[in-house]
Amino acid sequence: MRRKSTATRPQAPRSDKADKGSVSKPSMITTASLAIIAGAFIVGIGVGVAFFSGTNFTPNNISSREAIDQAAPSRDICINYGSSAIVTESRTFVTFNPFKVYVSKPIMQPGCVLRSNGWAVLDQRKLISNERERECKQRMQTFAYTGNLENSPKIDCVNPSEENKFLDQPGTAPAVSDKSF
Repeated sequence: MRRKSTATRPQAPRSDKADKGSVSKPSMITTASLAIIAGAFIVGIGVGVAFFSGTNFTPNNISSREAIDQAAPSRDICINYGSSAIVTESRTFVTFNPFKVYVSKPIMQPGCVLRSNGWAVLDQRKLISNERERECKQRMQTFAYTGNLENSPKIDCVNPSEENKFLDQPGTAPAVSDKSF
């Protein structure tokens, strides 16, 4: 009877030539998976931006100049001779004993600010007097109105603001003065 040896047989030495010549390459599955995930991420961001930044022309959401232009009173006259606007009206009450300031809830409504060449429209319709026009012109102001010009609009002589904090932000282009008003 022959006994089986419990000693381990020596194994042939491993050749390192195969290991030295082969360079480990990333798996195509991993690269493809990353590309698909990155693509889906980019598409998801694009769809999200498109979905949440869509213009909504409902009265509860004024999100563009076009929406304001559409709501302007006497729209054609306003667009041709001025600029549509959002008009905010509120009343302020000041008491002195005790000293307190009270402000009413603002009312938002569409309006229009006319350029000086649009004043003729108001003259033709006899909506402003010569005296009122002269006073407004002397103070270097212009007219603005709310309400339709055919149905007794509210017309005010308004002064343009010299300071615009929206345009004076660091990193933005310098403000361009519009002297046409």
